[in-house]
Amino acid sequence: MRTRILVCACVVLSTGSAAIVGGQAPPSALAARVQVLEDRDAIRALLVSYASTLDSRDFAAFEQLWAKDAEFIGGGGNSAKGPKAIRDLLQGLLKQNAAPVPGKDFHLVMNQTVDVTGDTATGYSRGTWVATNPENRLQWSIIANYYDQFVREGGRWKFKRHQIGGTPSAAGPASN
Repeated sequence: MRTRILVCACVVLSTGSAAIVGGQAPPSALAARVQVLEDRDAIRALLVSYASTLDSRDFAAFEQLWAKDAEFIGGGGNSAKGPKAIRDLLQGLLKQNAAPVPGKDFHLVMNQTVDVTGDTATGYSRGTWVATNPENRLQWSIIANYYDQFVREGGRWKFKRHQIGGTPSAAGPASN
């Protein structure tokens, strides 16, 4: 009887080891939680890149922040679909409304919350645009809520949908 139990135990252990060595072991709860934290951090960095690429007028880098089927919904009916169209829209808006050279206005992104579910996420943040007035003093120009949807595309987090102001989409704002 002992021999049978010992043989069964050896078969079970060796089968389990082969599954782990031959394939991937299922992620532990801790690994899954760490992944969500890393994803949130990457998405928060994406939000900062949105602001910094606009502020530096680096529209080539700005275009890379958007998923291939991305949608931008801005105030005043300013909307676009696709990375190039979104880049062109924001480049045109900054030509009309921004300082003629970078450094005289800038974006702040704050109060970021992000909910991650696998390769998609939703987010809420507040964006502020600070501009230099005619007296050469900084002043708040725009303060707006951002309602976002993100997608992991090609291993990187990108904007799937970026809405400035209004009410959140059906996906809703994030709570974390």
